[in-house]
Amino acid sequence: MDSSSKAPIGVFDSGVGGLSVLRAMREQLPNEALLYFGDQAHIPYGPRPMEQIRRFSETITNFLLAHNAKIVVVACNTASAAALKYLRERFPDTQFVGMEPAVKPAAEHTRTGKVGVLATPATFQGELYASVVERFANGVELFQDTCNGLVQQIEQGNLSGVETRRILQDALAPMLEKNIDMVVLGCTHYPFVIPLIREIVGENVRVIDPAPAVARQVERRLEASGTTNRSPRRGSVELFTSGDPKSIKSMLPKLLGEEAEVRHVEWLSDFQIT
Repeated sequence: MDSSSKAPIGVFDSGVGGLSVLRAMREQLPNEALLYFGDQAHIPYGPRPMEQIRRFSETITNFLLAHNAKIVVVACNTASAAALKYLRERFPDTQFVGMEPAVKPAAEHTRTGKVGVLATPATFQGELYASVVERFANGVELFQDTCNGLVQQIEQGNLSGVETRRILQDALAPMLEKNIDMVVLGCTHYPFVIPLIREIVGENVRVIDPAPAVARQVERRLEASGTTNRSPRRGSVELFTSGDPKSIKSMLPKLLGEEAEVRHVEWLSDFQIT
């Protein structure tokens, strides 16, 4: 692996959700080159078996490392829950930054002691979530919802339509009745519907987007390893997908705030892409 400062940061997700993390890194680390892989051929990851998600994550990590990624960001809560520990064991010489639901800041700042968490089934079932809850949610009541179908709506660019609103309304209304004052977004797709969530929950409920914290953690890791890109030039962005490149490309202005080329990658098997 090329660990020089000019090497790119590798980022992956099951689809466009990780672009919320990519966007935060563009703001926090504008000089860094970014390499993004959206595994749209297999979206959604949420209902899939953990072992299968681990295989997908290993294959994508190999792809990113083959493109000289100096650090790998697992910008997917489901993949982090299923595969982060495995990836660190499988690639001991690679730095990984993963996602964990922001239960800690929610528990620290809640006034009512009641917090809503929106995430996929695999995230809720994973050891990572259980560990976070055990360590940080003492004395706090958590209300969970999997927002079934929301990832697919966001993948289609439907950020404020009738169906997207219905899914969020069904998830959040019972939580609001329980007097939550925090909503934790436990899926990287969900920050793209924050305006709609805020519309539903009102100004007295805080919505926690984990992406800026992840970008700061990446910055700390690069500083600690001496691999920060000190170039004054804005870093490049390369995007790859196992699905239809046009679907990501058409959403980049809305989701990332800039245009970029998106290339298709052929998924040959769970262990090989080209």
